[in-house]
Amino acid sequence: MIPAGVLQGTTALVTLVFAPVFAALWIALGRRAKNPTPAAKFAAGLGLLGLAYVVMYVASLYVLGGDQVAPTWLLVTYFLQECGDLCLSPVGLSSMTKLAPPRFVGQVMGLWFLAIALGNNLAGQLSGQYDAANLTSLPDLFMKICWWSLASAVVMALLVPLMRRLMGGVR
Repeated sequence: MIPAGVLQGTTALVTLVFAPVFAALWIALGRRAKNPTPAAKFAAGLGLLGLAYVVMYVASLYVLGGDQVAPTWLLVTYFLQECGDLCLSPVGLSSMTKLAPPRFVGQVMGLWFLAIALGNNLAGQLSGQYDAANLTSLPDLFMKICWWSLASAVVMALLVPLMRRLMGGVR
């Protein structure tokens, strides 16, 4: 049996391997005038996060059924999460610097990182509801995170036209 923590480093590996792939994808789509707006990329990232928790939900059902699960479940989850992060983090950083007035770039970047900190706090509060002594509560936690992520993706997708107008020609 492999402890799950052993695989944690794979997230960094996925980021290193796939960051150039995502950058090339955005550039190629931009050349064809088909590059999604930052809001659409955010929606995609949140959707990928939701899908990652569907994977964990299914894996947790196998575990509750008494089966051992392969590390592949975690690797697929980490892959989806990191691909989602590659749709969010670099795009968000770029958008903040492009949209902020030059005198306020530092403050806007600070707000960006504050928003990330608040999101991490909310994630901690949600995960803090998990009772490690009650393994049967794990699928519910995964689905709760899944639904919040997918709901956020839908809201962001609905905001794409408004965000496109508000951003003017900034890409």
